[in-house]
Amino acid sequence: MGGCAGLSPSAGTQHQRASRRLANLLEAAAEAVGAPVEVMEAVNVVLPSGLLVPDIAVVDAAAAAADPVTCDPEAVWFVVEIVSPSPAGRQIDRKVKPLMYASGAVPAYWRLELQPVPSLVVAEFEDGGYTERTVAGPGEVTLIDKPFPVRVDPLELVKPRG
Repeated sequence: MGGCAGLSPSAGTQHQRASRRLANLLEAAAEAVGAPVEVMEAVNVVLPSGLLVPDIAVVDAAAAAADPVTCDPEAVWFVVEIVSPSPAGRQIDRKVKPLMYASGAVPAYWRLELQPVPSLVVAEFEDGGYTERTVAGPGEVTLIDKPFPVRVDPLELVKPRG
């Protein structure tokens, strides 16, 4: 049997579950207030520092309507990264990606931590970097009011049904 050099396995079920549920939650919250956005998963965001593919990107609806292959940072309202379980992945999601998104002045960077317990960190772009504004812990329903109101409980995003 041959290997598949250069390919990474898909994220685990907890990651997949959280991504789908959070995207659905964001879409419903945006629709509730008529925010002109599309909630996208795995969209190519071209930044001055390189290309990133966030787990979730909330982008301007008009920019998304043209069915582009890539998205400019000016069209991105905010991105969500779900932190990888690997030590190297955690470092990239916590340290490298925020710097890259900041290079394009993406207005907000959300980081969903799965370990040791589910938590959501919401950071806003200011003065060339991100400042953490909200941390939501497991079992806490937290209102995030920008850019549109959404209530999030990190535990509900990851727990299995049943």
